[in-house]
Amino acid sequence: MPFAIIALLVLQKTLKLPVVKREVKVDWAGAFFISAAVSLLLIWVTFAGDKYDWMSWQTAVMVLGAVALGAVFVLVESKASEPIIPLRLFRNRTITLASLASLFVGVAMFAGTVFFSQYFQLARNESPTMSGVLTIPMIAGLFVSSTVSGLIITKTGRWKAWLVSGGALAAGGLGLLGTIRYDTEYWHIALFMAVLGLGLGMMMQNLVLCTQNQVAPADLGAASSVVTFFRSLGGAIGVSALGAVMAHRVTDYVKEGLAELGPKAAAAMGKGGSGGGIPDMDKLPAPIRTVMEDAYGHGVADVFLYSAPFALLASW
Repeated sequence: MPFAIIALLVLQKTLKLPVVKREVKVDWAGAFFISAAVSLLLIWVTFAGDKYDWMSWQTAVMVLGAVALGAVFVLVESKASEPIIPLRLFRNRTITLASLASLFVGVAMFAGTVFFSQYFQLARNESPTMSGVLTIPMIAGLFVSSTVSGLIITKTGRWKAWLVSGGALAAGGLGLLGTIRYDTEYWHIALFMAVLGLGLGMMMQNLVLCTQNQVAPADLGAASSVVTFFRSLGGAIGVSALGAVMAHRVTDYVKEGLAELGPKAAAAMGKGGSGGGIPDMDKLPAPIRTVMEDAYGHGVADVFLYSAPFALLASW
């Protein structure tokens, strides 16, 4: 919060923009249809694999419904006088590719921020506060690479190499994180997080930068919003889908671990469980607790491993 307040004060004092007053038409229809399409897609991803199977009539209805709403949105935008997303932007190959890359980067970025907290709390028994502190290597890598790459791009005007390198680093970092377990040395995890952070830092803001360089000043806001929107969309869908994957993987690993301990393990598990939800680790006997920590550690690692291809696609 202090940094946010300082940033707000600096912007208020130093940022001077011309004020232009004119008649505008808010694209209410476009906003409604894109919100409806994305919401339906997110509802599908959230409940698929839990409330119903991935391959089911509910999936067919929701996916086809989202596609239909998306098609209506495109039709509305093609006729709107001031569209919320000007379709002409996508005639530019760089903007189209940057939007797709942002979609994949969102999966990698949000997967890191969301599932690290679960890993440290459930697999390593850290507090929520310490879980945040332990992710500092990733934040530090992101800060350093975004700052350095931004300065160099400002001087040279070249950004493509940074984007490609960032995607490769992010994919490498996620791949390395896919090897972690509940008892992995923290300095290994810190190193892997730093690699991921370096990759994300090279891509996140520079994707916005390369998009802004392709449009006229009047379209800067729309172009920047498009890239940011796709990044958020990728993150939301990625977290929902990967969360479902992690839940299934953790369940499988728990079953395997309990089977190795013997028939008494299930009864002991019931005493410390929470009705099928996340167990209270402190109430579990030591052997059962180790099984649970191992299951969550391995399950989160699988999520990172499944995220790596998305970062690699972003670099392509």
